[in-house]
Amino acid sequence: MLRARLMLVLAMVFAVLSAGGLGAGLLSLAPMLQVILGEDGGSLRSVAEAHNLAGSFPELPAGLVESLPTDPMEGVVLLLIGIGVLTILGATANFGHQFCSQTVSISTVARIRLDAFRHAVEMPLSDVFRFGPSEIVSRINKDAQALQQGFNTLLGKTVAQLTKGLAAFAVAIYIDWRLTLVAVVLGPLIGLVLRKFGKRIKRGARGSLDAQASLLRISNEAIQGLRAIKAGTAERESFRRFSAENREVLKQDLRIRTARAISSPLVEALAVCTALVLVGVASKQILDGNLQFDQFILALAALGVAGGSLRPLANLVNDIQAASAPADRLFEILDCERERHLVSDPVRIGRHVDSVTFENVVVRYDGAKSNAVDGVSLTVRHGETVAFVGPNGCGKTTLLSTVSGLLRPLEGRVLLDGVDLAGVDLRSLRRQIGVVTQEPLIVRDTILGNILLGMRSRDEDAARAAAGLALADEFIEELPNGYQTEVGEFGSTLSGGQRQRLAIARAILRDPSLLVLDEATSAIDAESEDRINDAVLEFGRGRTVLVIAHRMATILAADRIVVMDEGRIVDDGTHAELLERCPLYERLARPVPMS
Repeated sequence: MLRARLMLVLAMVFAVLSAGGLGAGLLSLAPMLQVILGEDGGSLRSVAEAHNLAGSFPELPAGLVESLPTDPMEGVVLLLIGIGVLTILGATANFGHQFCSQTVSISTVARIRLDAFRHAVEMPLSDVFRFGPSEIVSRINKDAQALQQGFNTLLGKTVAQLTKGLAAFAVAIYIDWRLTLVAVVLGPLIGLVLRKFGKRIKRGARGSLDAQASLLRISNEAIQGLRAIKAGTAERESFRRFSAENREVLKQDLRIRTARAISSPLVEALAVCTALVLVGVASKQILDGNLQFDQFILALAALGVAGGSLRPLANLVNDIQAASAPADRLFEILDCERERHLVSDPVRIGRHVDSVTFENVVVRYDGAKSNAVDGVSLTVRHGETVAFVGPNGCGKTTLLSTVSGLLRPLEGRVLLDGVDLAGVDLRSLRRQIGVVTQEPLIVRDTILGNILLGMRSRDEDAARAAAGLALADEFIEELPNGYQTEVGEFGSTLSGGQRQRLAIARAILRDPSLLVLDEATSAIDAESEDRINDAVLEFGRGRTVLVIAHRMATILAADRIVVMDEGRIVDDGTHAELLERCPLYERLARPVPMS
């Protein structure tokens, strides 16, 4: 918030002006009572003259005193007009305060939301796995919104109530400091109550946000995977999981409800008790002749206004405490190092021309009991096409993710042309790598926009040429608006094969020196796969191509085949060599006999 210094200063100035108007209005009640009760001559001028004769502060100018009316009713009317003007000025200042404070709150949360999203997309992939995608999305959106409510309360309502309360409190001190001292002594009791319940609300808010993040994850999984859930008759299981997490959200919200419900009436009861004590003390002072009745009424009125202004602070403090929980959760994301900050002095790497080398690479995911990649050593020469095969979960995807810096080895090194990737500038590395995954990213944009995703230039001709190499132009030309056709969320309006062709076109467009294909043609029919493989192999000439595949057509097109199992390389060679000496590869390569 401190970045918006001008708006903050204006908000504070307007709040003080609004409170000053309230204080001046309360002070004006004293001469009005004196005029109405007929004290000091019964006119506004005589009240002002008596004020100066008593040496009271502040002394009024002689010219001002002479201009005041001598008729009592005229004096009352003048005071009422003055109070009305003060009310209008106070309302205007209050608008200025609310306008400035809400501007600061909204703009601050927008910056926080933007920073959190930037951190999320630039966080190491291992940290994203640790939090979970749905958890991060929940924090960026829901927690930021909850934080905005806290900011509005802190800068808007709290400042307004606090300044008005302090202004009324200052008036009470000016009128009679003894009664005010009694209120000051009893006031800390209310503060202790607010502190006690504020902590409880903060804990409940944190638990509620955690449970709501889990609720978002479960609902996302269910709705996005609805096809599989219906096909597998898993509706009841999905409902059971959602219901269990929904009960947890309810439990935490009810926990907050109890604390909120108790705090406000308890503070009100303490305030009434404080007022009763004040009346008792004042009554003794009046009976002893040490306090005038009109002073008592004015002091009590000022303290009542102060109490009325400060009383809502019970709920406001609760709101601020509730907002501290989402702030803590957002800080957990903002405190994560970005990828580019992991290396103090990154080296810009040149275009790949020699080799990719894995030296005793070990990768383990957070919370896993065993290594996903366990001591892999391998060298791939530039221009070579290498296929990685093995059972599901054997570490193929994890190993190749280290080449583009998506995952960092726990032990060992990955070198590109002899340069350790742990110290390179990731942008210079990733700009020369084309990656196609089994589930390619398709965003809500046009076909052309999806092919150009991540490219700095918007060369439509180059995009069309890349789509032709990936055989994507065959279906694109049949779409209603061709390359300008809008694609649904996650590519929902396209088939799996069409999405993969777009991803291949995107990778080709990057003109990479190193191409990583992770089941890139798994959703494409056999006939089209052969044609795409031929096109990709032709495109891959003079480039290093690393392929993860299960289909034999793709595997046989590789120069070498690397067989992996349980995170290790168990063999490496050509198709014929591996059939002779590697039982695991033989099982993977032999077709299953039909019964």
